[in-house]
Amino acid sequence: MNAIGILGTGSLLPSVVVTNDEIARGVGVTEEWITRKTGIRERRRAEAHQATSDLAAVAAERALRQAGVRPEEVAYIVLATSTPDQPQPPTASFVQHLIGAVNAAVFDVNAVCSGFVYALSLVERLLRTDPAAERRYGLVIGADIYSRILDYSDRRTAILFGDGAGAVVLGATTPEDGTGSGILSTSLVSRGDQHRLIGVPAGGSRMPATAHTVREGSHFFQMDGRGVRSFVQENLPQAVHDLLHRAGVDAEEVRHFVPHQANGVMLREVWPELKLVNAALQLTVELHGNTGAASVPIALDVVHRRRELTEGDTVLLSAFGGGMAIGSALVRWGRTRHARPARDHDGVARYQAAGVAG
Repeated sequence: MNAIGILGTGSLLPSVVVTNDEIARGVGVTEEWITRKTGIRERRRAEAHQATSDLAAVAAERALRQAGVRPEEVAYIVLATSTPDQPQPPTASFVQHLIGAVNAAVFDVNAVCSGFVYALSLVERLLRTDPAAERRYGLVIGADIYSRILDYSDRRTAILFGDGAGAVVLGATTPEDGTGSGILSTSLVSRGDQHRLIGVPAGGSRMPATAHTVREGSHFFQMDGRGVRSFVQENLPQAVHDLLHRAGVDAEEVRHFVPHQANGVMLREVWPELKLVNAALQLTVELHGNTGAASVPIALDVVHRRRELTEGDTVLLSAFGGGMAIGSALVRWGRTRHARPARDHDGVARYQAAGVAG
């Protein structure tokens, strides 16, 4: 059967903009300090009436529209989030209802900021082993509302995070999608011995919600920033190189690196260690901050809609998050709505790329 590829992308950033100046006043630093430490200038915040599923549904609808896929054609919806609407049922069930994907099997994945790539790997495998995959599609969504679980007096976390959602539509590729297009390989790595670096201590079975846990701030997101930075510097390059080796792809072939938009300064520091000498480091973190599991699909959608991806480009997605976990995926980009046309040996476009917004 044909490979499974990305057929469309979509994203949503809430309309409320939160500047560094607003955050800086609460944590006792300057606007310039936040920019210098993170590369972030602003982030978005969901409105009071919006839940994670509301953001996810809009991003999903935009990806479906761009791919030309109807909601009832979706066989699987997997939502990556660590800020669900409620403990149960899965937030993906709310998304299914909101978009009318009546034929889909749905569930959530929580690998924190790595969740989208974990979900992408799962749905790719589900479709690849589905005997009817040529007529069925998968919807992979990353969505988080971190503004609801942040302590805005904690400068380690308050300066970094924003809200948002991103999505992709997966489906079997065809010759019209571009020769060799599709997901080439994925890699999932977990280091449970490092689980204390990131977490929300209270609200689960180990520490149920009580008046005491609320007073102590145990329901807020907590992070050891230095520990996370060390984990990324020590583990991300190896994870990327292992994936390329397994896929049989040389590092020089990668044209775009779309990482989890955690911290622009940290990403620029680790970038030389990846040795992706012909790739563009795609950073969008400046204008939306760290959006958790939504980070990679938002960045991918931005790059795609800017028409920076060309048919046949090798695109590397990589995310890291609580657990600790690293998820990476290698994709050969196909003939999508906003992809630039590939060219033959005479430099003539092989097809006319559609320019309709979607």
